[in-house]
Amino acid sequence: MLNIALPKGRLGERVYAMFEKAGFECPSIKENNRKLIFENPTCGVRYFWVKPSDVTIYVERGAADIGVAGKDILLEYEPDVYELLDLKTGICRMAVAAPKGFRDDPRRTLKVATKFSNIAQNYYSAQGREIDIIHLNGSIEIAPILGLSDVIVDIVETGTTLKENDLEVFETVVPISARLIANKSSYKFQEEQIKALTANLAAQLQTEE
Repeated sequence: MLNIALPKGRLGERVYAMFEKAGFECPSIKENNRKLIFENPTCGVRYFWVKPSDVTIYVERGAADIGVAGKDILLEYEPDVYELLDLKTGICRMAVAAPKGFRDDPRRTLKVATKFSNIAQNYYSAQGREIDIIHLNGSIEIAPILGLSDVIVDIVETGTTLKENDLEVFETVVPISARLIANKSSYKFQEEQIKALTANLAAQLQTEE
């Protein structure tokens, strides 16, 4: 049985459709109920829904053989897993945003509000920029408005929330999309099945281009 961790929500549903097309269908996953685990013994597959930020934990620790996680999660937590394929969905970007008209003064420490502390630290370290990271878990957009920070580092999809709070993208840190990941041990022991799935998904992406 191949155990697959999918992120709850629209992204997980889109990705499941790709897996189904690849021959790893599990009809019970489409039933309207509150179940979290779904099996199809005929295809030798078991799916389960988990919080998006937890997918890497399930895969890294072997509870799941493969999973789908955003590049933001992989960069932030740096799990010890194999990254097999860019699924080219869930596309957005990690960006630095600031109030309109903001000008960075390199002579002073830059105050950065974010829930992606590791990504922000690595980004600014590469520039040799001295920063003070303020780790927040939500409503990051109000940090510069209230003077808590100079800028924020966060995921930007449409930019609507930024505009509504009089912020604008200042720099793009890294593009983000959903990635297929695998547990290192599982990849060794279930290589044939995982490679077949990966190849089929890759073929789907090429067809769509």
